[in-house]
Amino acid sequence: MAQGLNISLEQQQGGRTLVRLEGRLDATTTPELEKKIFNFLEKEKQKILIDFSKITYLSSAGMRLLLSATKKIKARAGKLVFSGMNSEVMEIIRMAGFEKVLEIYSTESEALKALV
Repeated sequence: MAQGLNISLEQQQGGRTLVRLEGRLDATTTPELEKKIFNFLEKEKQKILIDFSKITYLSSAGMRLLLSATKKIKARAGKLVFSGMNSEVMEIIRMAGFEKVLEIYSTESEALKALV
């Protein structure tokens, strides 16, 4: 049986939202995450951190979502940052050249500081 994606949302102080992911971000699971993230993007000046520390796989569909979400939130004067990407996921991000567009931090605490 294929592994899915678990998504949990935590509201933090200062209007920040922490999105914790666990599992695979692929063509099957991306629409669920897209729906949740884009609900937040309807509001102005959102600050969102997506924790990738428990993501085991990232497909091109997942990468497209990260890029489109980053562009949409910037257009609304918000900020989207990422933390905890493992070496395999980072390699995929680097091969696509997305590390220049996405704001990626090693740790959750570094990413949260960037959202202040």
